[in-house]
Amino acid sequence: MKRVLFYLMILIMLIGFLFPIAWVYVTSFKPPHDIFKPDKILFEPTLYNYNYIVNVRPSLKELLNSFIICVLSTAIVIFVSLPAAYSFARFKTGAGHLLFVTISTRMFPGVVAALPFFFAYRNLGLLDTHLGLILLYVYFNMSFATFLLYGFFKEIPQELEHAAQVDGYSQFQILRKIVFPLIKPGVAITTAFCLIWSWNEFFFAFLFTRRIARTVSVGLSTFWGSVEIQWGPMAALMGVAILPTLFAAWFMQRYIVRGLTFGAVKG
Repeated sequence: MKRVLFYLMILIMLIGFLFPIAWVYVTSFKPPHDIFKPDKILFEPTLYNYNYIVNVRPSLKELLNSFIICVLSTAIVIFVSLPAAYSFARFKTGAGHLLFVTISTRMFPGVVAALPFFFAYRNLGLLDTHLGLILLYVYFNMSFATFLLYGFFKEIPQELEHAAQVDGYSQFQILRKIVFPLIKPGVAITTAFCLIWSWNEFFFAFLFTRRIARTVSVGLSTFWGSVEIQWGPMAALMGVAILPTLFAAWFMQRYIVRGLTFGAVKG
């Protein structure tokens, strides 16, 4: 009986998770006159909505903008956060005060920083630019990534590094050959979180972009007009926008599962 209830709960959770995604893809292949007929299960599939987002109202540039901003900002975050988190974990840089200051950038709502950033970007000419949004995402993801990686570094026994020093390894060799291979699951899950947040972020992308650097999350909102809502093209673009995050999660799932349980069992 317990096994039946367990599988029933799993089934309910899968349906709750997969049903909205399936609904989006089904709607994206429906012709306009069938979209408002949810009871109509059988219909003739069409590529009208996908043709609309490619030719009529081009959205591929928004996907490219999201990809560029997401990948570059995450790469910078990981490149800087790794040594920063290691220094906090091993050398107690700043006696804990600097780590607290770093984390404090995520202790206030993003809307609080929107106004000063907007005026600064306007004066610096960074509005509606890829660089401006990349720097903004780096600022907000840096503290999160550093704090998360700090916890992973703390779980690695320091005795391993001491043993490597006895064997004549330099500090750089210890990082490259011992510490970084062990921290891969933590890096993977941190990268995944930063990628997904950057890809899905809407508030700052909406405020700081217009047309040149507009991301796909903002592009989706443009189908919602004052006269009508273009559900078909919106579903088509949403279906395409979901794929990169699903692919990234699938590609790194081996490390993500290990990262989520990193340090869970000791002794």
